[in-house]
Amino acid sequence: MMTLDVVIPTFNRRRLLAKTLESLQTANMPEGLVVTVLVVDNNCTDDTAAYVEETAERSQIPIRLVKEPKQGSSNARNGGIAAGTGELIAFIDDDEKIDPCWYKVVEREFRDTAAEFIGGPYEPIWGAKMPRWFPDGWPAVVGVVPAQEYAAFNVDFPGMLMGGNAVIRRSVFQRIGIYADIGRTSRGLLSMEDLDFYKRLLKHGIHGFHVPDLVIHHWIPPQRLTKKYYRSWRFWHAVSEGLLAKTEPRPVVYLAGIPRYLIGDLVRSLISLPCNLLAGNAGEAFADELSAWQLAGFAYGKHWFSAGRSSSSSSIPLDAV
Repeated sequence: MMTLDVVIPTFNRRRLLAKTLESLQTANMPEGLVVTVLVVDNNCTDDTAAYVEETAERSQIPIRLVKEPKQGSSNARNGGIAAGTGELIAFIDDDEKIDPCWYKVVEREFRDTAAEFIGGPYEPIWGAKMPRWFPDGWPAVVGVVPAQEYAAFNVDFPGMLMGGNAVIRRSVFQRIGIYADIGRTSRGLLSMEDLDFYKRLLKHGIHGFHVPDLVIHHWIPPQRLTKKYYRSWRFWHAVSEGLLAKTEPRPVVYLAGIPRYLIGDLVRSLISLPCNLLAGNAGEAFADELSAWQLAGFAYGKHWFSAGRSSSSSSIPLDAV
């Protein structure tokens, strides 16, 4: 029998969470898979806790409410890891719905004992029309991850394991540690906990696969399709990169603590920006602007911003997971 904990961090999004839980309760359940859903209440001030407890009473799948007082997505995920007992731990977000075949794909993939983690695509549920200025090549900013061919995650894979659609053996956390505390909080859109964890997976030789039919459906609210959101994401993602560079500098040339290629990207963008504006290339012009936000964010993260981090490189005690 295969046991799976589905961890859902949540913060004041009860209406979206309701759709997430509905999808988990109505998806096709294969024989041989026992599922427990762990909703991690990360200091919600709405009626999330009451809703989850009410839903748990009538659900055929066990649903547990877990309280995690330390704010942040990484801390909420780690709280879910510690609260569960399943040999497999899945992570989805509270603005997602799993595909009806999602459980069957999980059970199929982990019959192979060589598989230690899997991830899959995020299909969008658009809350508004795509704006004209939407830059090409930036779908992950709003939470869209296209499906690719079935492939092993490695240094050559064009992507990484994303924490909104991931299933990982519990033994992996015992080997490489939990999520670092560099996820988004009320302070900003820090966004490097997934990359930090993914790099540790590869460093330790953990075997994982991108599975194209492990599909989740991700709600994209209208406010994400705004320039304000894109600027904020680009800045804070770069702040996260700067934070990581303090302890894990990239093998590139630095000028005043900034990777030289970021400076070069900005110079090229400043040159091409007027041309794109005159040509009416709104997407390219906005992408040029984002280069400035990236350099500013990296500099801020590297030299001025500080953020607490949970233990990430060392393994955690067996009784903690």
